[in-house]
Amino acid sequence: MTAAVMPTYGRIDIAFERGEGAYMYDTEGGKYLDFATGLAVLCLGHSHPHLVAEIQRQAATLMHTSNLYNIPGQERLAERLVANSFADTVFFCNSGAEANECAIKLARRYHHANGNPERYRVITFDDCFHGRTLATIAATGNEKVLDGFGPKVEGFDHVAVGDFEALQAAIGPQTAAIMIEPIQAEGGVMVVEDAVMQKLRQVCDDNGLLLIVDEVQTGMGRTGRLLAHEWSGVTPDVATLGKGIGGGFPIGACMATAEAAKGMVAGTHGSTYGGNPLAAAAGNAVLDVILADGFIENVERMGALLRSRLEDVCRRNDSVIHEEVRGRGLLLGIQCRVPNMDLVTAMRKHGVLVPPAGDNVMRMLPPLNIVESHIDEAIEALEDVCRELGQ
Repeated sequence: MTAAVMPTYGRIDIAFERGEGAYMYDTEGGKYLDFATGLAVLCLGHSHPHLVAEIQRQAATLMHTSNLYNIPGQERLAERLVANSFADTVFFCNSGAEANECAIKLARRYHHANGNPERYRVITFDDCFHGRTLATIAATGNEKVLDGFGPKVEGFDHVAVGDFEALQAAIGPQTAAIMIEPIQAEGGVMVVEDAVMQKLRQVCDDNGLLLIVDEVQTGMGRTGRLLAHEWSGVTPDVATLGKGIGGGFPIGACMATAEAAKGMVAGTHGSTYGGNPLAAAAGNAVLDVILADGFIENVERMGALLRSRLEDVCRRNDSVIHEEVRGRGLLLGIQCRVPNMDLVTAMRKHGVLVPPAGDNVMRMLPPLNIVESHIDEAIEALEDVCRELGQ
């Protein structure tokens, strides 16, 4: 690793030179099944022909204009997201963290527009993760991500998921919104129960708060629904997207109802790159695939198959991994009895890339278009790793 790159990552000593489908190939000729997908970014795997063709076409035509002008591809992407979700309007940016920043600003601006500028605080939850900007690390509240970046941005209160007594106590005259991930992916792949999501909606309605759903890792079909909150039947006021929306190209989105976004008028927010022609081409190409007949339904089927196979492995290897498989669709996690990085490292040595998560969890985040043979390959590697680590 060259000293010219700021050392903010504990990088694994591998360099990849190409990817194809569900596989990546390193500079030494090694082949890896990618069940990490750049942390749920590469939703269509590597070098998907339609995504590549659309990016190439747009790059050769017009890459960037800025948002000083109309961008037809951006308008089309927004219209398609609106047509397939709860939202009425979309703001485009460059990442999930930026989308969450927009959501926080939107919540404050909503109450400002209603004549209540004192309502600016957002309630978030223990073990959440909302990004790496100053505001989103404050929203996350984890001392590990806050260390050395004080003073902490003011305006965030934290409670445990499902502790409605603590939630009610945290709500005051300055509270603007509640912000939650449908699955706390970085926090350990903890699914927020549908009943909890439904009760949060009711609490927001009763107290005049906006419900913000962070779908950065769970959205774009990852759980077997376009947006993970759909499982609960809840309609949020705001939802944020990142990671998979561009299939590898950096783009984020903040989606909202017209009522929630009524304060976001000209001049209140902006982004130089957000939703530019190249980003919009990537986003539309991803939607072309994800919204095709049967695609999301197949994600649900593959997720059920992977979960079933994982549960079998867990039952046979309970000295290494717990029996419970967490998550939904193709966002799954296993809590480890050994250090999770031991499992992650051993899986890599067996040719399968998987990422860790909090609570000593190993995640599986495969491409959404995997087939059964990919699941077979990952499960065989996990069986071998558990046998080795259990000896």
